[in-house]
Amino acid sequence: MMGAKANLPPIFVLNSLDANVSVIDPEKWVEVQRIATGKEPHHLYLTPDEKSVVIANALGDSLTFVDPKTAQVQRTVTGIVDPYHLRFSPDMKWFITAANRLNHVDFYRWDGTNMTLAQRVPTAKTPSHLWIDNKSRTVYSTMQDSDELVAIDIATQKIKWRVKTGPMPADLYGSPDDKTLFIGLTGGKGVEVFDISTDQPARSVQIIPTGAGAHAFRAAGDGKHLYVSNRVANTISKINMASRQPVESYSAPGGPDCMDVSADGRYIYVGARWARKLLVIDTQEKKVIRSVNVGKSPHGVWTLNHAKR
Repeated sequence: MMGAKANLPPIFVLNSLDANVSVIDPEKWVEVQRIATGKEPHHLYLTPDEKSVVIANALGDSLTFVDPKTAQVQRTVTGIVDPYHLRFSPDMKWFITAANRLNHVDFYRWDGTNMTLAQRVPTAKTPSHLWIDNKSRTVYSTMQDSDELVAIDIATQKIKWRVKTGPMPADLYGSPDDKTLFIGLTGGKGVEVFDISTDQPARSVQIIPTGAGAHAFRAAGDGKHLYVSNRVANTISKINMASRQPVESYSAPGGPDCMDVSADGRYIYVGARWARKLLVIDTQEKKVIRSVNVGKSPHGVWTLNHAKR
């Protein structure tokens, strides 16, 4: 397959309303394959051994495992209820999913190959995205329709606390030192910053103005900066995590959503949710340099050849 040759693995774009995945050749910049999945694939994540990309099919109640180098389907796991968002814990012991439409977060034991449901934690209305701290002690989840941030203790799998957020919180990203949490406010115009440096409930300390519909994050790869897609404003903002200020902005028409960043940190690959395209943004030239047609409602974007998370 084109996208799997040389040292350039393919770019995967999840087409949520087509129930498939576009496989993009990063040399010729064309779609070379469509992979059928379950209904509404929204997000994807690499297994700890880096041998599989796991695609979460929310309405299909299933996971599709794909080889990140060849784009070959490896297996399908059924019986995973409403896996909207997903993460593996850094200690590689847990696979955790957010059931967006069913209002719970699920903990699965992970043995390196299989997952077994250990606990289903009722949350609040519409758990959206997950973040796990570096020590695998706490999983944080945003509640999209009840405007909350919930912290769940991984050892006991019980809710530690919940706090209010700004409107419609979506993706979240923790600073490398585990002291700060950034949350995209899709119903607002920026990123809300929470202090999570103590065992006390998180404390909101700031809202960084980025643009309307702040939604999804991706690390720039330098350990200092963070990208956020502003879905309504049709821009992507670059945030300095230390100063908590936006330092650059890039035009991204068509409803920018999930992103990935090239290994050298120069290019942003972003799904244009309403335009059915994958956009490639050159952060040095500060403009869109490529546009690739994909399927309906492109959401998750991922490649093995990425910048440090």
